[in-house]
Amino acid sequence: MSREFLWYIPNQVEPGHRGDDAVPGHNSLDRLTELARLTEEHGWGGALLGTGWGRPDTLTVATALAARTTTFQPLVAIRPGYWQPAHFASASSTLDELSGGRLLINIVSGQDNLAAYGDAEGDQAQRYARTKEFLQLVRRLWTEENVTFTGEYFAVEGSTVATRPVQREGRPHPRLYFGGASPSAERVSATDADVQLFWGEPRDGIAERIDRLKTLQTELGREHAPLEFGLRITTLIRDTTEQAWADAEAKVEKMAGAQDALAQHSRRFKAVGQQRLLALAEQGEVLDENLYTTPGKYGGGGAGTTWLVGSPEDVAKSLRKYADLGVTHFILSDTPYRKEITHIGDRLLPHLI
Repeated sequence: MSREFLWYIPNQVEPGHRGDDAVPGHNSLDRLTELARLTEEHGWGGALLGTGWGRPDTLTVATALAARTTTFQPLVAIRPGYWQPAHFASASSTLDELSGGRLLINIVSGQDNLAAYGDAEGDQAQRYARTKEFLQLVRRLWTEENVTFTGEYFAVEGSTVATRPVQREGRPHPRLYFGGASPSAERVSATDADVQLFWGEPRDGIAERIDRLKTLQTELGREHAPLEFGLRITTLIRDTTEQAWADAEAKVEKMAGAQDALAQHSRRFKAVGQQRLLALAEQGEVLDENLYTTPGKYGGGGAGTTWLVGSPEDVAKSLRKYADLGVTHFILSDTPYRKEITHIGDRLLPHLI
C-alpha cells in the first residue's frame, strides 16, 4: 500500500504557534497560500488544517487554498456539533467537486469551547455516539439520494445533496480521518472511519492499538474497506544526530522558561490520548531509539507532546518501523513551519517515498 505524507498548517489567529515565526500577516491568505504551494513543491501531498473555536473556519480556508493550488490536498479538521451533517455534506462535497477530488476530512470529537457556538458538552459516550451518527449520515448523504435518517442526535428527511464528491477507484468520497484513544473512540474508528490517526507513541503501543482495532473491525461487523492507520507527530531533523539532539534540548529549555507553559499544559489533561502521551515521560526521556518525551512536560500538547529527533536517516528509519506495523498515513511538522516544510520535505521525504 502506498504511503501518504502530509504537513500541518496551524490555522491560528495568534502568531507563534509552537515556536513558529511571529511574522506580520502570518495567517493571511498570501501567507497560507505560500505554505500550501511549498507543500506541493517539496514532496508533500497536502496539509492538515487545525480547528477549534477561535480559529478561522477550516472549510473556508481550505476552499481558498484549493483555488490557489493544483495538487494540494487540504485535510480539513471539523467537529460534529459545529456542523450539522447535511450542511457539512453539502459544503464539503461542493469543495471536493470544485477542487477535482482533493478534499480530505479529519473528524474531531475532543474538547472545545462548545457553548460559544451553541453546542453542549455530553459525556464521552455521548460525544462518540453522536460522532458515529454524524459519520454514518454524511457517508449516506455523499453517496445516496432521498436520504431519510432518524437517530438520537440527527435527523433528515428526503435529503439529497446537490453536488457529489469526486469518485475514483477506491475513493467513493473524501477520506475520513479520525483520532481518539478511548474505548468509545476506537469503536467508532473500527466501524465508521477510513483512517485512525495516532499521536507519537512508542511502537509497541501503536502495535497494540492496531491489533485491537483490527479485532474490533471483525467483532463489530465493519461494512467499509479495511481501516487504515496514520501517525501525527513532530519530527525535528538536523544534518547530524548530535546536532538534532542539541537543538531539541535547547528548544525544550526555551519551552520550560515560557511563562504560560503550565497553563497550556493543564488544559490538555482530559483526553485519553493526551494522557497516554504525557504518561510516557515517566518511562524515560527517550523511548524506542529517538522518541523524545520531555516536550510534554513543558506545554507541548497533541502532536507536539513527543518528537522524533535525529538526522534524516534516523527519523526515516523510525518512520519506516511505524510503516512496518501498518501505518500508511503520516502527518509531520516542526517549527518554524515555513522553513521546515522545505527542510523536512527535501531532507526526509526522499528516504521514505
